[in-house]
Amino acid sequence: MSDKATLEINGEKYEFPIVVGSENEVAIDIKALRGSTGGVITIDPGYKNTGSCESAITFLDGEKGILRYRGYSIEELAEKADFLEVAYLLIFGELPTQEELDQFHTDIKKHAVVDDDIKKILDAFPKSAHPMGVLASLTSALTAFNPTSVNVDSDEEMYNAIVRILGKFPILVAWTMRKKHGMPLDYGSTSLGYVENILHMMFKRPDEEYTQNPILVNALDKLLILHADHEQNCSTSTVRITGSSHAGLFVSLSAGISALWGPLHGGANQAVLEMLEAIKEDGGDTKKYMSKAKDKEDPFRLMGFGHRVYKNFDPRAKIIKVAADDVLSDLGVQDPILDIAKGLEKEALEDPYFVDRKLYPNVDFYSGIIYRGMGIPTEMFTVMFALGRLPGWISQWKEMRTRKEPIGRPRQLYTGETYRPFKDITNR
Repeated sequence: MSDKATLEINGEKYEFPIVVGSENEVAIDIKALRGSTGGVITIDPGYKNTGSCESAITFLDGEKGILRYRGYSIEELAEKADFLEVAYLLIFGELPTQEELDQFHTDIKKHAVVDDDIKKILDAFPKSAHPMGVLASLTSALTAFNPTSVNVDSDEEMYNAIVRILGKFPILVAWTMRKKHGMPLDYGSTSLGYVENILHMMFKRPDEEYTQNPILVNALDKLLILHADHEQNCSTSTVRITGSSHAGLFVSLSAGISALWGPLHGGANQAVLEMLEAIKEDGGDTKKYMSKAKDKEDPFRLMGFGHRVYKNFDPRAKIIKVAADDVLSDLGVQDPILDIAKGLEKEALEDPYFVDRKLYPNVDFYSGIIYRGMGIPTEMFTVMFALGRLPGWISQWKEMRTRKEPIGRPRQLYTGETYRPFKDITNR
C-alpha cells in the first residue's frame, strides 16, 4: 500500500498521508486539505466516513462483530471482570492489580456523598420530569459544588476528579428514580461492592431490609460492562467536542447525557419496551407484527433488532441474552410484555427473512427485557445506559484533554442565498 493518497481537483493533484491504525484500519489524513487546495473541504453528513480523532481506548469492527476495550475482548471482560475493573481499564489503560482495585474502590467511596443542596435542586423537579433531563441537570449542577477546574497536567487532580464523579454519579441515578416514585433518598452502604450498592440505593425500601440477589447483581454488572464504551458514537463524540473547548469534566458528561437521551441512541432500549406495549395493546400477536416488519410498505419498524454498526451480529447481545434468560427464570416474572418479547425473539431467530439479513436481537432488546424484569421503570432505561457509559465518557474526555487535541470545529458547505442588498422595510 502506498503511504500517500492522491486527490485530483480541476486538473491539480494533491497528496495526503495514509495513516494505519494498530488493527490495520486505514485513514487518509486530510488536515491540510483546505489550506493546500485554497478552500476545498470534504462533506460527510453524520461523519459516517470521518475519523474525528485517534484513540487507544476501544476497537470496534462491525463487519466481524468484534468489540474490544484496550485490546481485551468484550466476551472475556464480561465473563472474567467486574464493572469497576473495566472502568479502571478504560480510564487508565491497564487492568488493575488487586491493590489498585481496592484503592480505587476506597477512593470512590470517599466521594460517594453529594452536597445537600443537590437535594433542593432535585426537589424542584416535578415527578413528571423525564429522568434523563433530571440526570443531565444534576450532573451539570455538580460543577457548582466543585468549581475548581481540573488541571489536566496533574495526575493527582485528574484522578481525584475521576473518583469524585464515579462516587457521585450512581447516587444521582438512584435519586432520580426514587424521586420519580416518591421514595426517600438513600446513600446505600460503603460495605457493599460498587454494583451491589447501586441496586441497594435504587431499591431499598425504608420499611424493610434489602437483600441482594446475585443473579440481578451479575446481570447488571454485565450490562454496565457491555455499555461502558462504544468508540466514537454520538454521545461520546459530544463529550469529546464539549471538552475540546476546555469545558470541565462534569459539564462535558452532562452534554453526553443529553446526546444519549435521543431515541436513535441511548433511548433505543426504551423504544423497544414502548413497541412491546403497543403490540400488547393491539392483542399481542407477534406473528402479525413480524409480518408488518417485513412489509416495506408498512410504516411499522421493529425496534431492538439489527444494529447501525454491527453488520453481522452484536457481540454484546450474545452475552446479555444468557443474563436475560437467567433473570427471567430466577424471578419467575409473569408479564405479558416479556412474553411478547420472547415471542419476537423466537420468530426473529427462526425466520429466514431476519436470519438472512442478520437482523438479530441487539443489546438494546435484551437490556430492556432485563431492566423490565428487575423492576426498573421504562423511563429509567436510558439513565441506566448512562451509568454504564460513564467510564467510557471519562476515558474519552481524559484522552482528548491529555493529548491536547484542538477545539472541535467542523466545516460546512453553504447552500443558502448569495449576497443580497438590504431592503428597507417599506420596500419588502
